Amino acid sequence: MGRIEELAARYRNHIGAPWQRNLAGDQKAIFVVYPPPDERKLRARLELFAATEHPWRLLDLTDTFARWMARLDYPDTFFKSPRKLTMLLDDDFVSFVAHRLREALTADGVDEDTVVAVHGTGSLFGFTHLSEVLSKVRNDIQGRLLVFFPGEYDGQIYRLLNARDGLSYLGVPITLHNGVND
Repeated sequence: MGRIEELAARYRNHIGAPWQRNLAGDQKAIFVVYPPPDERKLRARLELFAATEHPWRLLDLTDTFARWMARLDYPDTFFKSPRKLTMLLDDDFVSFVAHRLREALTADGVDEDTVVAVHGTGSLFGFTHLSEVLSKVRNDIQGRLLVFFPGEYDGQIYRLLNARDGLSYLGVPITLHNGVND
């Protein structure tokens, strides 16, 4: 069994257990942590994660930066002077990403039994911290939020793309090497 198939099996085992209903939003998040080089393999096998008894919604964040730039007035200005973009990234971009995620979490048909899955999180790298986005939507998580996380998990710390100091998050890690799902 390949790494993605093993992660999917561990996820299905976790998600198939009865859900505790009185959790805080942070505790309803599940992080499937995989090596960044496996991104394409994961995308090709997302249906393995959707194959559960729970309704499934999928949000791809890959094109979020391009969507955000397209809505700005005079985006060419920022290509000439990228430093001007920094202030907008700190607030407006984070809010934009959070809005996209919030729309998925609160869409018609999403309820306390629904899994909202998010992939393409690696595309946020260098623009914002995933933790900032998640902090803005934690109260909107009704069922479970599944975050596909290209990086590593080590001792309560998640590192996106194995690069920056990571986020400490209450979500459940699904990895190939931890004791959570062994």
